[in-house]
Amino acid sequence: MILEFIRRFMYGRYGNDQLNQFLMLLGLFFAALWSFVQLGILTILVIIIIGLCYYRMFSRNIAKRQSENQRFLSWYMPQKEKINNAVFRFKDRKEHRYFKCKCCKTYLRVPKGKGKISIHCPNCGNEFVKKT
Repeated sequence: MILEFIRRFMYGRYGNDQLNQFLMLLGLFFAALWSFVQLGILTILVIIIIGLCYYRMFSRNIAKRQSENQRFLSWYMPQKEKINNAVFRFKDRKEHRYFKCKCCKTYLRVPKGKGKISIHCPNCGNEFVKKT
């Protein structure tokens, strides 16, 4: 009976998406921070973030919420990819060295322990010598 009420209430409403999940985690982070440093501004910030999250969740303007989520994802996904690449480079640090091309800023992977080698960037053609 309660589930049917919730199902009927949420019909035609936006629901949850990646931006809402990010806002909830951000709100939880600030709430945990508030438990250590009890500042009034953190309380207000947590209430605003959680309120925004619920506003978006119960909104009937689905097109507007989807466009907000798309803008968020267009910012968030490149950041997530940079972090994942950095984690991969860190895990691979025993077998390979990574150098950043000065021209195009591409990361180049070369095997460790080869001495001084000439590294050729396949992206822009820049060539430089580094010690592995």
